[in-house]
Amino acid sequence: MPIVNVTAPEQAERYEIHIGHGLLSHAAPLLAMCAGRRAMIVTDENVAPLYADALRDQLELAGAQVSLFVLPAGETTKCMAQLERLYDAFLDAHLTRKDYVIALGGGVVGDLTGYAACTYLRGVHLIQVPTTLLAQVDSSVGGKVAVNHPRGKNLLGAFYQPERVLIDCDTLKTLDARQVGAGLGEVIKYGCIADAALFERIESLGSREALMPELDQIVARCCEIKAWYVQEDPHDHGVRMQLNYGHTLAHALENGMGYGVLLHGEAVCIGMVAAAKWGEALGVTPAGTDERIERVLLAYGLPTKEPEGLSRKQLAATMALDKKAEGSKVNVVLLTQIGACTGMPVDSEKLAQML
Repeated sequence: MPIVNVTAPEQAERYEIHIGHGLLSHAAPLLAMCAGRRAMIVTDENVAPLYADALRDQLELAGAQVSLFVLPAGETTKCMAQLERLYDAFLDAHLTRKDYVIALGGGVVGDLTGYAACTYLRGVHLIQVPTTLLAQVDSSVGGKVAVNHPRGKNLLGAFYQPERVLIDCDTLKTLDARQVGAGLGEVIKYGCIADAALFERIESLGSREALMPELDQIVARCCEIKAWYVQEDPHDHGVRMQLNYGHTLAHALENGMGYGVLLHGEAVCIGMVAAAKWGEALGVTPAGTDERIERVLLAYGLPTKEPEGLSRKQLAATMALDKKAEGSKVNVVLLTQIGACTGMPVDSEKLAQML
């Protein structure tokens, strides 16, 4: 079983990411810290019928007193109204600061539950159990937790590291093709910004069918990359911002189209191609990089172009509200080559004009 260690400076000890097959059926030893404590599983209506019982059984076997809270599925759940419902559930369950909250699901569940755990009683213990590829390689690792605001994605958030991350790759078997694709977009992003060999491996495999047998190793590699960024820059003030490659346009698209119309990973795919074009136009990215990235994305059945009909003016205004924005300029991540990148402040209206 691969184990990736994450060291966050604000924590006295590192935490572990455990990756394997069938982990949810044999997780009790990894949940031993919950013994004698209350533990609330937070999941959504799609995941609950599949995995909630198995996780409950393992928590009870570990000696925890377990409760369950089920959220609606979808990006629109990551809002203040559902956050208040979670707080009420925590209070009804009499959770204390010594107790545990376990986020079982994709990025929406992980982000919302993590933010609730961070702010309830100024912090209760958090364990992440991601069940989508995107959450496994990205959102469950590194402590970014958030809810959306009508004017922008993840504008309300915090940094709150989990105590442990459990990744059962068997959960990916129950994902539909679109959800798998959304995760592959983030996987390809890691290759673009930090690991040319990973990008080249994905490029050479050439299809989802050829890649799937290697998915365990690819998930572990992505977690290693994310762990490095977290250790170097836990609060996202420097090098960790590179993880936002493709996200400047992605977040604007998600907001402009309505949360949930595009999956986050799909929006990132479109954003990566756009960012490569921006980089080429600005003389930072080698010519032809955008075409190379687009070929790989298309080979894996992923979107590469923003939908028609979106207002360039509105996209520029939304990008200007990005968390990394300073005035009218957005700190956009641009590739210097496949496997390396840099940040550059660019006027949001100029970015929109270059689409």
